[in-house]
Amino acid sequence: MKTVDIDSQEFKEELEKTWKFVKKVNESRGWVQNPNEEVNEGVAMGLARNKLMYGKRFCPCFMVIGETKEEQKAADNRICPCKPAIEKEIPEDGTCHCGIFCTPEFAEAQRKSEIIEEVAHTHSRGLTKDEAIALLQKEQLDGDELEALLEARELKMVDFILMDVREMMEYKMSHIVGTDAIVPTSRFYAEIEKFNDKKDEPIIVYCLSGSRSYQVQYAMKSLGFKHVGNLQYGTISYDGEMQRG
Repeated sequence: MKTVDIDSQEFKEELEKTWKFVKKVNESRGWVQNPNEEVNEGVAMGLARNKLMYGKRFCPCFMVIGETKEEQKAADNRICPCKPAIEKEIPEDGTCHCGIFCTPEFAEAQRKSEIIEEVAHTHSRGLTKDEAIALLQKEQLDGDELEALLEARELKMVDFILMDVREMMEYKMSHIVGTDAIVPTSRFYAEIEKFNDKKDEPIIVYCLSGSRSYQVQYAMKSLGFKHVGNLQYGTISYDGEMQRG
C-alpha cells in the first residue's frame, strides 16, 4: 500500500484538488462547510490521503475494506459524497457523517451552539474510584466521560490504554492529550499484533467521528481483546485538551 507524506508536493497538490472538489460539491447541492474548521481540515486531508492511497476519495471516517480495487468495489466502501449522506444523513440530520458537508441551517445552528459553549462553562466534582472503574467498563463513551477517565487515570484511580486509530497525518494535526498509541486503520491488523500482550487490559479507541474506531472496537473483540471502549462521536465531540505534533 502506498505511503503518503503530508509534507510532499504530491500531497499538497492533491489537497488543493480536494478543496476544489469540496467547493464544487457544495455549490452543486446547496450545502456549506462545517463552521468548525478543524473538522473540515481533518476530513479534507483524509480525502486527499485516500485519493493518493486508493485512487478514490473514500470517506475518511470509515475503514476502507479490501486490498485490491476489485475487493474495494465489492465491499461497497463509501465514496465522497457518499450515498448515505446524500439520501439520508444530510436531509435528516443536516450534516454528513464526517461533518464537512452541512445544510446552511445546520451550520448556523452549530455556530450559535459553539458561541454558547464558549460562554457557559460547567464544573465537575470528578469521579470516585468506584465510579471511574464502572465507567471504564462502558463500550460507548462520550467526550465528557473520556475526559473524566483521563483525569481519573492521572490520579491513579484506573489505568487504560488510549489508542488513536486514525492515520499518522491526522494524529500530527491534532490528537487527544494522553494518547498512548497509534494504530492506523489502513495497517490495523499488522499494527494491532504489537498489543497481543495487552488483551486483558482496558483499551479506549478513538478517531475523528467514531466510525472507524467503532469498527476497530469490534475487530479487536474478535481478536480476543476483552475490554475495548470507543469514543462514540470521536474527536469532533471531545472538548478536552488537544495538541498538535
